[in-house]
Parts: sequence; C-alpha cells; structure tokens
Amino acid sequence: MRYAFSTLGVPGMPVAEVLRLAIDAGYQGVELRAHPEEPVHPLIGTRERAAVRGQFADAGVEILAVAGYAQVAAARDAAGEEELAHELTELVFLAADLGAPYVRVFPGGGDRPAAEADADAARRLAAVAPLAAERGVRVLMETHDSHRTGAAAARVLGLVGHRRIGALWDVMHSWLGGEEPVDTHAALAPHLGYVQVKDVASAEERTPLPLGAGTLPLAAALATLGPEPADAHGPVPAPEGTYDQGSGGWLCWEYEKRWYPEAADLPALLAPGRAYLQQLLGRPAVS
Repeated sequence: MRYAFSTLGVPGMPVAEVLRLAIDAGYQGVELRAHPEEPVHPLIGTRERAAVRGQFADAGVEILAVAGYAQVAAARDAAGEEELAHELTELVFLAADLGAPYVRVFPGGGDRPAAEADADAARRLAAVAPLAAERGVRVLMETHDSHRTGAAAARVLGLVGHRRIGALWDVMHSWLGGEEPVDTHAALAPHLGYVQVKDVASAEERTPLPLGAGTLPLAAALATLGPEPADAHGPVPAPEGTYDQGSGGWLCWEYEKRWYPEAADLPALLAPGRAYLQQLLGRPAVS
C-alpha cells in the first residue's frame, strides 16, 4: 500500500513546498485539488504543466490524481451538458499532461430521482471514457453527496461498464450513508481506484481531526483492502494485473483544511497519520 495526501489540506501551498512535505513525511503521492485557488488546475498552460510534472518526477513523488469538481449526476440543460463535457475533457487532459492516473469527479445529483441521476451520470461518464482510455487516465466518481454509498455508486458504474470509469471510496461519506465498510468494498471492488481516508468527531461535527482521533471506522475499512482479494476482479475489472487496491494500492488522506480553517495545520500531522495507517494495516511504520 502506498500513501498520499490531498492538497485540500494545505490550501494554496506552492508545489515545491507540497513536495517537501511529502518527502519529509514519507508519502509517495499527492492528490492535487484542481481548482483555480490552487497552483495546478485546468487553466494552466502547457509549460506550467510540464514544469509541475518535472518537479514531481525530480522529487520521486507521484501525482496520484487530479481532484476536479465536475458533477456528473446533476440536472443540466443543453448548455450545461456542453459545459460539463468540456470540464470533463479538460480534467482528463490535465491529468494526462501531468502523468496522473486518475481524475476525481463528484455525483452532485442533489434530490433528483435516483433513476434519472444514475442514467445521466452513466451517460456522461461513458461519453468521456474513450478519451480517458486514449490518454491513459481513469475517471473516478467519488462516493459523495447524492451517491454516498458503494451501492449507489455501483449502480452508476455498472451502467457504464467501462474499465476507464471507476470509483473513489471516501470512507466518511459511505459511513454517513449508513453503509458498513465491508458492504462498501463489496459493491465497489470491481470498480475501485483508491481510497480516501479522514477522521471526524461525529456526523454532525466534521472538523477534520488527526487520523485515529475521531469516530470513522478506518480499521474496518482498511481491513477490507487485503492484497488481491480473490473476488476483486468483477465484471468491470481494472486493466490486467492492476487491481488498484491490491498490492501497491493507494490510501489518500483528505484533510479538509480548506473548508475548516480552524482545524489544526496538516503538516505536523502527516507523518503520525501515515504511521497510524500502517499500524492499522499491520505493517511496520517506516520513518
């Protein structure tokens, strides 16, 4: 298992400083929040993209994902459909230019009827799948908002039926949806890209906490991520030999400092957080 953190936890931090944090705290990857508030987002040019890719390569740190904000299950008119298609295309281009294997998107279905939201999300994801395949990128819909649970996300992904479209398991949101980790994993296993971990005090108090200091079922979630589970290769497998949450899979700590500025600063928490995850996985911590 490899470890990453999201730049949502260090809002606006320059790339060079992010890389120093990753190296010092023993993280192999970084999830880049792709928003204009951040140094890396779809509006930056070719030279900037090449420079960022070079910085990461020189540091020996991987760009795990481009975390976008496209909402694939939202209700949209014709103009909105074109806008979303453009947004998804630009996120795929950005990830490919940076050498990132994944793009994160949200459902965003709101209170729409589930069948309508599912169908729209599946259609839109299927439309971008050929470009993602061409560029060597996988688009992951996060368990979030209207599709918090693995069961809800799997409804969409089963309709898409393309290996370049998958799931990002946000442990907090499946928990908020009332789903047991073993059930989330069972639903997402054929589609799973990687897992986002975090910790909070309660469903009502979501200010980010150090890993292990809150109430999220992190141990139970990580217990489902054994090396190459026998049933991991479902009807929509990842490319042969790359079941992402088997050996060499990724855990990403999404610390929501951007939304909770009163939370403790992330940098000093990173190394203890990695050690805690390694402890849960039953592996010795590496300093």
